[in-house]
Amino acid sequence: MTNQPNPNPQAANEHETAPEQQPISPRKALVGVALVLIVLAVLAGIGILRRWNANKVLADMTTQLAAPTVIVAAPKPGAPVDNFVLPGNVTSYTDSPIYARTSGYLTRWYFDIGARVKKGALLAEIATPEVDQQLAQAEADVNTAQANANNARIQADRYTGLVQSNAVSRQDTDTFVNQATSTAAQVRSAQANVQRLHDLQSFEKVYAPFDGVITARNVDTGQLIDPGAGKELFHLQAIQTLRVYANLPQIYSANVKRGTKIDLTFAEHAEKIYQGTLVRTADAIDPASRTLLVEVDVDNRAGELLPGSLAQVHFKTPSAGPTYIVPAGALIFRREGLRLGVVVDGNKAHLVPVVIGEDDGASVQIVSGINGGDKVIQDPPDSLIEGEKVYVESPGAKTDAGGK
Repeated sequence: MTNQPNPNPQAANEHETAPEQQPISPRKALVGVALVLIVLAVLAGIGILRRWNANKVLADMTTQLAAPTVIVAAPKPGAPVDNFVLPGNVTSYTDSPIYARTSGYLTRWYFDIGARVKKGALLAEIATPEVDQQLAQAEADVNTAQANANNARIQADRYTGLVQSNAVSRQDTDTFVNQATSTAAQVRSAQANVQRLHDLQSFEKVYAPFDGVITARNVDTGQLIDPGAGKELFHLQAIQTLRVYANLPQIYSANVKRGTKIDLTFAEHAEKIYQGTLVRTADAIDPASRTLLVEVDVDNRAGELLPGSLAQVHFKTPSAGPTYIVPAGALIFRREGLRLGVVVDGNKAHLVPVVIGEDDGASVQIVSGINGGDKVIQDPPDSLIEGEKVYVESPGAKTDAGGK
């Protein structure tokens, strides 16, 4: 049996219908949405992790590239004897202003600045007419008092003899005896006043109290002179021996001894070395500067040195402990004090507080703060901070910030 073709296919198709489809359940729809969201979240997390990792790698690379490259070297051991130089203030052995002790007018002065005078030399004369007149009056008062005392003594002696025979009363006798005692006291008082005026009159002449040189003259002929410390007449300094004062750091205070010979140099005598003697110390540390004041006396009979000048005092003391020498450029000046940069843990900077001793400009003596095995950063950057990673470069060894 063969199938015959349908003579009207369009009519047949009009009677055909689409197959029925079952609706998607809500549960399956929720599961699908959830899967889509999970996939999106995973993709977003992967992107975030990749970006975070890239940022971390970039930050690490930036930190490594920002780490400064430094050169380190071990400090050199210092000498067992410390040779250091301190500035010293030169003063005269005796320094005295000279004032007037009486009032009047300056009639004459005999020495000007720079004059060398001996003790007792007459420096100036002062005219004191008022004192002269007062002295004359006081001497007359002494004569009057002596006359009154003599008369009272005679009367007392007379009444003392008469009272034995009851010729006069004992009361009158006692009166004349007391009067004699009183007038004798008046004589002594008048004589003391005369002596006072004699002393004032002796101050009309101004004398040098010691051997020295006149360094100042502040008066001239005809000037009115007032007694006291209101106006200095002359300034006298003894320069045969000079005192040189220096402030010794506390760390050396136990090593200086009285009688030690100390070398002194002066800028105006660059090629000559003067020798002084350490004669005394303050025996107390100045709490403001933590230094010990020492005095060095130097012979100046040749007159080559001048008081008021600046001396370089050369000290030699046994080292109080191990010291080390580092370049001056290794020092870091911070607000909290001097620091040295050392490398620890292979690649980290550590700022160590130090105390310096001698400083010759090119190198510095470190008396405390570092050890011989420390790796001292030679030329630290100004921006170096505590704990900062650094590239370390030293002769024969190179390491990077990561310790490679």
